[in-house]
Amino acid sequence: MSAEDLHRNAVVVDTHNDLILLVDHYDRRGQRQHFEEFWLPELRTGGVDVQVLPICLEEQFHSDGALRRTLLLVERIHQLAAEHPGDVAVCLTADDIDDVVASGRIALVIALEGSHGIGQDADLIRTLERVGVRVASLAHFGRTHLADGSGLDDSSRSRLTPQGVEVFTMMEDLGVVFDISHLGVGGVDHVLELATRPLLATHSGCLGMHDVHRNLGDEQITQIARLGGVVSVAAAIPQLIDPLRPTAARAVDHIQYLVDLVGIDHVGIGPDFIDDYYQQVFGGWSLLPGLGAPTVDAEIARPSDLPKLTSEMLRRGFGEPEIDKVLGANVLRVFRQVMGVPRPH
Repeated sequence: MSAEDLHRNAVVVDTHNDLILLVDHYDRRGQRQHFEEFWLPELRTGGVDVQVLPICLEEQFHSDGALRRTLLLVERIHQLAAEHPGDVAVCLTADDIDDVVASGRIALVIALEGSHGIGQDADLIRTLERVGVRVASLAHFGRTHLADGSGLDDSSRSRLTPQGVEVFTMMEDLGVVFDISHLGVGGVDHVLELATRPLLATHSGCLGMHDVHRNLGDEQITQIARLGGVVSVAAAIPQLIDPLRPTAARAVDHIQYLVDLVGIDHVGIGPDFIDDYYQQVFGGWSLLPGLGAPTVDAEIARPSDLPKLTSEMLRRGFGEPEIDKVLGANVLRVFRQVMGVPRPH
């Protein structure tokens, strides 16, 4: 089977695309057609069947207005589904995803990239679950009331705060999938001590491939796999993949590294498509803590580039069942086990 056919036949799950930030940017300039004109064609060309949509708060919202900003972006995702009912739908369970994908539409899963909106009020994770959040991390690069992000590893390797532990426990109880990407090393270790259910690293790389604080070490990856979780490779971020050669081949090197370490059942894709947002809003990449700005563009820059990963995996001898697992089946397994499924007691 050709790479094109393999990619088209697979259920492709992208666990991290920040597109809602760019949609909001254009909304505020009276251009509400941006999603229809840019992102929908990109997603279709890239064969994306399931799109996890993280809500990442810009720094000015971290302390003031975080919950309001979070809820406004959650509402905008629901509006996208209402505006384009023939193309996308918000999904709350794996059964919803199956139904939407079978209908030829794109399944949207709402996520939080850093739970700044919760503040110190752990019960707000219940509120956010009620409005559709199904995947969440506790921190981004900096600090929340729940945990420290990886950007603070040089100064603080703290574990989760008491409120962070409470939110994590509630997430497992409610069936909100935990996202370990961006958590500081102390928080990662703490979560892996506490976890009883499969979780995701929605957009990470391998520390053994490139030594940068945002990547995961072998022992962390091994423990994620023991829980039945999945590490999705951030193929669109040069600083995580290879700052000098951020190619599709190097992204597949990370995929191969994970397969060699923990097996094919624990690998996914979460490219982290953020470049268009940075270019449009800031005129280039922001300086990220401990990462800096890339000097070479990633080959996997937009959803339409995703078939290049399939071509490279096929070239290396990955079989069709293996490629299916990496492109989406592994993440779908986690969703079926956890997403919208309360923890048994």
